[in-house]
Amino acid sequence: MRTDAIAEPPAAPPETAIAHDLAWLLDAPDIVALDGYEGRPSRAELGLAPTPPGWNERRAKAARTLAGKLPTRLGHYHEALWRLLLGSAPATRLLAHNVAIRQQRRTLGELDLVYRTLADPAPIHLEVAIKFYLGLPEGPGALEGQDRWIGPGGLDSLARKCAHLVAHQLPLSATPLARDTLRRLLAPRDGAGDEGLEGLTRRLAMPGVLFYPFHAPLPPPTGASAHHARGLWCHASDWETVLKERMPARLAWLKKPFWLAPPRDDAFLAPSRLLPALTEALERFGPQQVMLRAEGGWDGKEERVFIVPDDWPRQVPLPLPGR
Repeated sequence: MRTDAIAEPPAAPPETAIAHDLAWLLDAPDIVALDGYEGRPSRAELGLAPTPPGWNERRAKAARTLAGKLPTRLGHYHEALWRLLLGSAPATRLLAHNVAIRQQRRTLGELDLVYRTLADPAPIHLEVAIKFYLGLPEGPGALEGQDRWIGPGGLDSLARKCAHLVAHQLPLSATPLARDTLRRLLAPRDGAGDEGLEGLTRRLAMPGVLFYPFHAPLPPPTGASAHHARGLWCHASDWETVLKERMPARLAWLKKPFWLAPPRDDAFLAPSRLLPALTEALERFGPQQVMLRAEGGWDGKEERVFIVPDDWPRQVPLPLPGR
């Protein structure tokens, strides 16, 4: 098959899509809550409740800056959005990002973001991740277990991500090596002294979507945030049924890295215009994410759907020991 046979949906200028994603990020709920760690900074903490004069212009300028060097990997793009947000929001100041913690020549890990609020010089270590997990009605562990929620490629699970965050990524900033690194990196006014670093707090921003199976009921995973974003996943053989149940509707095809905010209105087309190319992409490249927008009598305004091959998942991450 020819690669150019796959039709692309209409593309927004990158700076337009980035500005929409920044706006989405302000209100996107975390998909999980971890005991002992606060979640994402709120609009109020960022100084954006209410939206101050000039913020939309600053957001547009930040979007233009990122458009010139747009990351193609979703995780890198998401991190870049947080850097722009913390660096341009009225009540926060970005101090450092991707801070490598090294022991001699060995890198122990990185601190995603370090910032402070204007009202308090104590640094805040923020780990960020954007995650899209599909729930398995049949799989490892308990029905409500995090091992049942896996990435579309089958290489990652919610259980493994949360375990790594709790055991390694979040505690890293509390280690003597990390404090020595931050002491050298930050200015005294930014909490670089012993007292300031003792007051350093750790937080997690992990927005995304949990996709529930179309063909079977499944409860939310343990630890899921009460208001996490929900989607639906279905096998290719069920896609026609899913679509019929939601008609009349228009369809948009989401392409990385723009998986965050819903696409602009003209990206939603009659399903018949996208289905041939979508089917080809599914056969060649695996799971595809789309969004349906209601027209008329359908009960939800928008719904995200992951369509996966009938033999998905071809692999499932091993459950963590003791689960």
